[in-house]
Amino acid sequence: MFAGKTLLITGGTGSFGNAVLKRFLNSDIREIRIFSRDEKKQDDMRLQLKSDKVKFYIGDVRDPQSLDFAMRGVDYIFHAAALKQVPSCEFYPFEAVKTNAIGTENVLNSAIKYGVKKVICLSTDKAVYPINAMGISKAMMEKIAVAKSRVDSETTIVCTRYGNVMASRGSVIPLFVQQIKQGLPITITDPNMTRFMMSLEDAVELVLFAFEHGSTGDIFVQKAPGSTIENLAHALFDLFKPTDLKIIGTRHGEKLYETLVTREELTKATDLGDYYKISPDDRDLNYGKYFVEGEQKMAIMDDYHSHNTHRLDKEEMKALLLKLGYIKKELNS
Repeated sequence: MFAGKTLLITGGTGSFGNAVLKRFLNSDIREIRIFSRDEKKQDDMRLQLKSDKVKFYIGDVRDPQSLDFAMRGVDYIFHAAALKQVPSCEFYPFEAVKTNAIGTENVLNSAIKYGVKKVICLSTDKAVYPINAMGISKAMMEKIAVAKSRVDSETTIVCTRYGNVMASRGSVIPLFVQQIKQGLPITITDPNMTRFMMSLEDAVELVLFAFEHGSTGDIFVQKAPGSTIENLAHALFDLFKPTDLKIIGTRHGEKLYETLVTREELTKATDLGDYYKISPDDRDLNYGKYFVEGEQKMAIMDDYHSHNTHRLDKEEMKALLLKLGYIKKELNS
């Protein structure tokens, strides 16, 4: 699918961008453009990779001019640039809006302007029933993407929505591991809090599945197991060494559990086995032309969330952790 093509990754110096590079670098793709505002991370990647296939563009999704400069000649985009830390977005909510919502508008406008064939926008479970600024801004990102997909253009716009990516930059697993290694108690917010558990490889697979199978306006969700935070901590104790648990209470903007698909979306979603495909509402603003009966099944359905997905026990959680390159590296260090 990518033979001889040029791929642009916004926020490409992050965990997802690095995972895509690992997957694509030795393929027959023509060029991968890394677009981000962090020159230090770009220089680190440049020195590490030493690849003529990878080109680096310094810019910000908030700045349309910098996007236009990077967009010429691009075939496909993986839009991963975002502010992702829930507490910091609570204190600086409009910064989240400027990057996650307005930044997405800028990316899509530039993609349409330069005839990019397909854009995959990366969203999060926090965009579903959002209670925090990060989730609200990502929910707006999804709405912007679906609205832009209605524009008559050559550009196909698809979203992916996924849960907690294990051991990604800024996530809880590296924090827990470092606390254990330093002999400190693991600080957990709420023992009963649950999260979906996905690897970076799962995230890349979801994006590639959406790329291959998505029509414009679709949102793709990968089914994933869940775990309580306490269970995750005890699995790490078994892999490293026991330490204490310290309950610190939920942080700003945190939920007890996360939702990947709402019951309203499930009534129209297509079950593809390992994935759900949520097609866009294709009605226009002339609602008077429609008579919509109430969805009887909606009342008896439940959302798809981290409390009711398959719940990993400690041994299953350990097995999943042992598949992570980060955990293997830390166990050997």
